[in-house]
Amino acid sequence: MFKHLAQVLVSSKHMMSSSVNAARLIGKVAVVTASTEGIGFAIAKRLSAEGASVVISSRKESNVNKAVDTLQKEGHKNISGVVCHVSKKEDRLNLFAHAEKQFGGIDILVSNAAVNPITGPVVECPENVWDKIFDVNVKSTFLLTQEVLPYMRKRKGGSIVYVSSIGGLAPFKLLGAYSVSKTALLGLTKAVAQDLADENIRVNCLAPGITKTKFAAALYETEEAHEIAVSAVPMGRLAVPDEMGGIVAFLCSNDASYITGEVLVAAGGMQSRL
Repeated sequence: MFKHLAQVLVSSKHMMSSSVNAARLIGKVAVVTASTEGIGFAIAKRLSAEGASVVISSRKESNVNKAVDTLQKEGHKNISGVVCHVSKKEDRLNLFAHAEKQFGGIDILVSNAAVNPITGPVVECPENVWDKIFDVNVKSTFLLTQEVLPYMRKRKGGSIVYVSSIGGLAPFKLLGAYSVSKTALLGLTKAVAQDLADENIRVNCLAPGITKTKFAAALYETEEAHEIAVSAVPMGRLAVPDEMGGIVAFLCSNDASYITGEVLVAAGGMQSRL
């Protein structure tokens, strides 16, 4: 009981100290994929809170409308939304065209969309599932990067953030193929950052730890799974989505103006590198 109480107090203390006290993104326009719930929604909300105009997106129109309505009711005025299935070229192109039409250009891309239709070791992943995971998690991120560049070049710079996972650095056996796809994003970050550095377009990567979202529920939804997950985290608790929003806002701001090609791990102390 006391351990649980301590975790609640730590979490509450963090949430009280995580209120936005900066306006680093005024005048910026951000596009965030898969942003109607979970980490993506938290990122969109934080970017807006720091002054950016934000386009959110999802595969389902009802989810987009609900998220836009929620944010606007909370006082986020410069919010727009559009349906986008990142594996469909016409949707991706429409996403960027919509952002330019609504807000005049694009300065920030956060590629957050991902799928994981299977659980289990990587060697047991069927070929068709492997293809789907890499199509959405890696190929679509690559294509979004290509397609946003003309907009950023018009603005003489920009910031791109890929959302990977701690699993990309220390693979989850339960999420084998997904973990490998997230490892690929680490390499994409390094390569694209080098390509675009001289154009004032910075490319970085966020690798969240186990975060309490519907997407990651398989890692913590049962009491046993939760205990196993928390036992691997030195801080003794799982992350909440809002903790990722501030990190992305930092990476997209001038506070990170000399940071590119980096992977920022936010995993409560889970081992990721020396």
